[in-house]
Amino acid sequence: QVQLVESGGGLVQAGGSLRLSCEASGRVFTIYVTGWYRQAPGKERELVAEITRGGSTNYADSVKGRFTISKDSTPNTVTVDLQMDSLKPEDTGVYYCAVTIFGGQKYWGQGAQVTVSS
Repeated sequence: QVQLVESGGGLVQAGGSLRLSCEASGRVFTIYVTGWYRQAPGKERELVAEITRGGSTNYADSVKGRFTISKDSTPNTVTVDLQMDSLKPEDTGVYYCAVTIFGGQKYWGQGAQVTVSS
């Protein structure tokens, strides 16, 4: 199994920045992609950004050029950060870290609230 602990988030004015961090522990050697998802009120959860085991990244069109996902690995942990710049009110939502392991099983973090005021 993989355990995920998220940190960061909070309240920021439009144009500001926030950083989210997700630390994975446990069977981290089984992880092949880690992603950040968000869910706005009344909307479905959507992928924001993801990074593969090899370091390839993928971003939602709405955050390209503003958000940066990065990864740091040790033998026992994998930390994936999401740097969010030039935030907009429409970026508001609960942000979830998720890892997919070989075999397809997905693990989710507890979620972090991000609120961007106009």
